[in-house]
Amino acid sequence: MTASLAGLDPARNFFPEKIKHIHLMGICGTGVGALAGMLKSAGFMVSGSDQQVYPPMSDFLAGQGIAVQQGYRPENLAHRPDLVVVGNVIRRDNPEALALAGLGIPYASFPQALGHFFIRDLTSLVVAGTHGKTTTSSLLATMLHELGAEPSFMIGGIVQAFGRNFNIGAGPYFVAEGDEYDTAFFDKGPKFLHYRAKIAILTSIEFDHADIYSDLAAIRASFAKLMAAMPADGTIVACGDDPVVREVCAGAKCRVLFYGEGEGNAWRLAGLEVSPAGTVFTVHLDGRPWGEGKNVLPGRHNALNALAVLAVLDLLGFAPEATLPALSRFKGVRRRQEVRGVVGGITVIDDFAHHPTAVRETLGALAGAYAGQRLVAVFEPRTNSSRRKVFQEAYSKAFDAAAEVLIREPAPLDIPEDERFSCRQLVGDLANRGRKARYFASTEELLAYLGQSLVPGDVVAIMSNGGFDNIHQRLLDLMSAA
Repeated sequence: MTASLAGLDPARNFFPEKIKHIHLMGICGTGVGALAGMLKSAGFMVSGSDQQVYPPMSDFLAGQGIAVQQGYRPENLAHRPDLVVVGNVIRRDNPEALALAGLGIPYASFPQALGHFFIRDLTSLVVAGTHGKTTTSSLLATMLHELGAEPSFMIGGIVQAFGRNFNIGAGPYFVAEGDEYDTAFFDKGPKFLHYRAKIAILTSIEFDHADIYSDLAAIRASFAKLMAAMPADGTIVACGDDPVVREVCAGAKCRVLFYGEGEGNAWRLAGLEVSPAGTVFTVHLDGRPWGEGKNVLPGRHNALNALAVLAVLDLLGFAPEATLPALSRFKGVRRRQEVRGVVGGITVIDDFAHHPTAVRETLGALAGAYAGQRLVAVFEPRTNSSRRKVFQEAYSKAFDAAAEVLIREPAPLDIPEDERFSCRQLVGDLANRGRKARYFASTEELLAYLGQSLVPGDVVAIMSNGGFDNIHQRLLDLMSAA
């Protein structure tokens, strides 16, 4: 296993033969909380701790009968669990982590635990890449379910068909969203290295996560490790339209199947048609027509995600006569172009987009789907990367599909001021490019403006990776009361 970076003995980073009680630090995180539920379902005694214990995760854990301690304290480990799972949110100076080091209890990271307890005996299907991981893995899991394969999965978003982000199925497949973010404070390698991929989808490679990666070369090196970890009899299904993806896949020792729109892709997308009902497209395999697909999510990027999934299902032996109807029944993922409501002819859409490329693709897809309607983009730059000036220029070119752009100031990142992203500068840059843009210091000011300016037929795309002060429901309530 991995070397210690902060006092934890590397020799204690293992899974004991007999485990009854597992304690999870950072249990209210989306992934760690889901893992807690899975472990409870598997018959383990589970407890946990977190600094912030609040709904909906606190309600979920309580419903599972899992005891959660508010705050990180040495006494949370006084009962000496058999194993401690250390979430990514835990830092080396965390008082509970320091106590863990002193007690010598066996420990593991969240990805290690997921791989050990739930993936190792199954065929692992890992979805990796800078963009589209949650949507693509949700689509793959849902279609396997539709096809009767009873998959297990762990995904970073709520899959509409299941109403949750995890599942323990009776089938032979585990679908994992393969995050390139670091594993834990004692393991700075990417999470996806622990997921034992037999088949991996690689959607794209761009610079992101500026808080842990220095540049694109560092990102590329991370994905190269995934290529090296693939078994010789494995398969990588990779987007061949991305030159960086092709470069990284050149180092793979297993089979690589490329998909995309351009020449040189075994699986090719053609005949794209986008509407509010979704996206229709034609699939070609090795230059021959393979079938017609329909995806409920609009946009070229979502059609490409669907194409990758169709290629994987073909590898698993499912025929197009079964997979294409299953694709058309996909209900989507929460917070991925999710229509939250339509009031007075105004459509409110929630989307997770935060990287400039994701913002551009999302808005382009919505503009195509709602052609002839005014598209208003509401954006909160909230991630570690989006609050750094590294993407300052790129964001100024990401909103061209919107008729109006509204930028809300986020909480400042604790970094030097000259390294911070400037919302005011973004608004100025957009205005200089002829775009209609406004700056808002608070959600309340933004809501007031929306209430005064929206008219029937408008489409509002709200983009943030956080809760955004529940702006979506508050806007719908505001319009309903008008």
